Amino acid sequence: MELKASKALQGTIDVAPDKSISHRAVMMGSIAKGTTEIDNFLMGEDCLSTIECFRKMGVPIEMRGSRVTVTGRGLRGLQEPRELLYTGNSGTTTRLLCGLLAPQNFTSVLDGDASIRKRPMNRVIHPLQEMGAKLSGRDGSFTPITITGTALKGIEYTLPVASAQLKSALILAGLYAEGDTVILEPKPSRNHTELMINGFGGAISTEINRITVKPAEELYGHKIVVPGDISSAAFFLVAGLIVPGSEIRIKNVGLNPTRTGILDVLKAMGASITIEENKHNIEPSGDLIVKHSVLRGTEIGGDLIPRLIDELPILAVAAAFAEGTTVIKDAEELKVKESNRIDAMEKELQKAGVDVAATEDGMIVRGGRPVHGAIFESYHDHRIAMSMAVLALAAEGDSQIRNHQCISISYPGFFDTISSLQNR
Repeated sequence: MELKASKALQGTIDVAPDKSISHRAVMMGSIAKGTTEIDNFLMGEDCLSTIECFRKMGVPIEMRGSRVTVTGRGLRGLQEPRELLYTGNSGTTTRLLCGLLAPQNFTSVLDGDASIRKRPMNRVIHPLQEMGAKLSGRDGSFTPITITGTALKGIEYTLPVASAQLKSALILAGLYAEGDTVILEPKPSRNHTELMINGFGGAISTEINRITVKPAEELYGHKIVVPGDISSAAFFLVAGLIVPGSEIRIKNVGLNPTRTGILDVLKAMGASITIEENKHNIEPSGDLIVKHSVLRGTEIGGDLIPRLIDELPILAVAAAFAEGTTVIKDAEELKVKESNRIDAMEKELQKAGVDVAATEDGMIVRGGRPVHGAIFESYHDHRIAMSMAVLALAAEGDSQIRNHQCISISYPGFFDTISSLQNR
């Protein structure tokens, strides 16, 4: 994919639907009684992997346009799959299914693509084993993972890191466990699973960073409208900020407070971003209006990290165009995403002339230098590919993104959205 420096980006856009909510809506709908209608579902490869896994467990799921209708089988109605459950590139599908499948009355096998096979699952496997689960992975902690369903007991568990995927796996297992499951978070992470389960009739309470999961008798189908994914909106927020003359309205973006760290950081950098909130049911949402701004460096770390972990690559791009130094720290989790995002962003930003140095838990970006186009690698990581595409829009000269097809994992229409803003 070849890209040139862009003129002002102008217009109103919808961004890709929220990936985290799309995944969880299918999962909850599948184990609920009755029908769940999901509007504005993300038809990306990761979420389609979740649908296929549940179809293999006997759940009728229909897709018409961006609407998905799930005919739930109830908490104890999933069927033993006759074949391997393939999760593709989706860490969310893989880790959450570990928790959901552990208490079922059948045996199943999870496996993913080459990237998933490199991603450690021991953080999920070990606490589930404490609950009594029977899981065995390749070399102990990698896919394929065999899960032999068995009765579970509730435990109290302190997460070693703030991880929504790990937390959600334990919550799903806790729905089936004997007794309460108590999860202690070091820092708050995205809470889509808690909100959705309560919306479906479950009982989860949160007090500061202590989450208590009550065993569920039954869940009931729900109607869900998926908002735009703030992780996808992040690329257009930064594009609007760094391309001179730009003004973009991004409609119906999810504004869950556990996900809006990107807005806090960009405002601290001097960004002009206006929020117009919409009415909502399970999840808050609103329109974001972003205008080109002069940015300044900042420090990103601590409690902010779980609220913007997926946005750190594009924040590194924003930092490249900001005056002064930006320090990203406490972000070791970036090393175990679809790629090692710390090393990947260091290498690709350096190609563009950016003064950047990787650290053990993040990076230091000294902004304000001229940024030029280059031939960028995606590392088959959708967020790296989109981040470098946004950089290319504001860089001097032409750029190329290799293996950009990975963007379809989370945002199939990404380049179409860019084109719509350039052709106003």
